[in-house]
Amino acid sequence: MRKITNEELGRPSAEEFAAMEKMPVTVVLDNVRSAQNVGAFFRTGDAFAVERIVLCGITATPPSRDIHKTALGAEMTVPWSYCASTVGCIAQLRAEGYAVYAVEQVEGAVMLDAFRAAPGVKYALVFGNEVDGVGQEAVDRCDGAVEIPQAGTKHSVNVSVSGGVVLWSFFCQIRPKR
Repeated sequence: MRKITNEELGRPSAEEFAAMEKMPVTVVLDNVRSAQNVGAFFRTGDAFAVERIVLCGITATPPSRDIHKTALGAEMTVPWSYCASTVGCIAQLRAEGYAVYAVEQVEGAVMLDAFRAAPGVKYALVFGNEVDGVGQEAVDRCDGAVEIPQAGTKHSVNVSVSGGVVLWSFFCQIRPKR
């Protein structure tokens, strides 16, 4: 086997990426305290062509050296905005017609492997703080929740890892045409 060069991968330029169809998913980060986790979300958001990322509360915003360390420039290709309140952000997204789901372990959550994204639906996925998860006030305003099935002794995975797992699942179901 020979490794494929970056040039052979045929990735779009920043301009082509900006113009291309995106997956109808907005990522909402609820008080994510690590700028490196934020950067990882930008890089994953770029890989799976999310519409945008909304950074809420204490979540770090670009420009940031620590975000750039893991985003590797994706903070400049994935559209983002800041909202002081996650609850306010959810209200705005619902008003824009998004189905809003917390990625959280809550009563009634649908296991990710059983969740079926509906065609034509715009989704907002709310990911929470590394210690406290998605705040209860935010959970209360979501249309539902998805949970990542786990088999180990720990009760959760790192928030940026959960972002990769969940966004990959959505990408497999509703990826944009290329």
